[in-house]
Amino acid sequence: MTSDATAPGLRLLELLETLAQQTRAFSLADAVAATGWAKPTVHRMLGQLEAGGWLARQPDGRRYSLTARTLGLAEAALSTSSQLGVRHAVLRQLAADIGESCNLTALSGAEVVYLDRVESAFPLRIELRPGTRVPLHCSASGKLFLAHLPARRRQLLLDGVALERHTPQTITTRQALDEELERIRGCGHAVDAEEYVQGLVCVAVPVLAPGQNAVRCAVAVQAPAARMPLARALQHLGRLSDAARALGRTLGSE
Repeated sequence: MTSDATAPGLRLLELLETLAQQTRAFSLADAVAATGWAKPTVHRMLGQLEAGGWLARQPDGRRYSLTARTLGLAEAALSTSSQLGVRHAVLRQLAADIGESCNLTALSGAEVVYLDRVESAFPLRIELRPGTRVPLHCSASGKLFLAHLPARRRQLLLDGVALERHTPQTITTRQALDEELERIRGCGHAVDAEEYVQGLVCVAVPVLAPGQNAVRCAVAVQAPAARMPLARALQHLGRLSDAARALGRTLGSE
């Protein structure tokens, strides 16, 4: 990794970019190894990022992690990129084809954040605007992200998450959730069977950038069960997968 020593602001951005690629909390030694920079320099820069609210120190006092401010910046950059119009058009066509609300989401810390959403034309619907956050363990997209995380990162993430019950169908034990995540890895899609909001179902599929295996985002259809039972929503997996491939191409062009 190279950098212009006369541009300290750029060096801070380069350091933050490098640290954002880490899959776990990182120490000073980890940051030095990742950048190849001198230890005193990296130590000073970590202090500056922490003071600015871009990094937070873990309870052990030795490791750092990204903060909500950093994650918010990443989400804003994704949402306002030059590809936003293309993504919204894909989502709008998907919603028109299926006739129900469709959304594009991303993993943000221990939650799912809505990047974009197109509502159905029906008066009976739940409006979830871009920026809305929902839990991981009881949302289709959230379970999809969990299923495809590296095992160690998933374990650390779930260790800090309360499996709160939102409806009688919510999964509230780690064993049941682990079994559900194994099922998702096997079939390639995730469902919300009225687990977050009673009477609301959802089906989500992963969005991958071309040539990558990491799940960058998820695209989903969401509808009242009375109007579209889960079994019928699952009939749209093919259309969802087509939209996911189209959305993935916009990620690959950035």
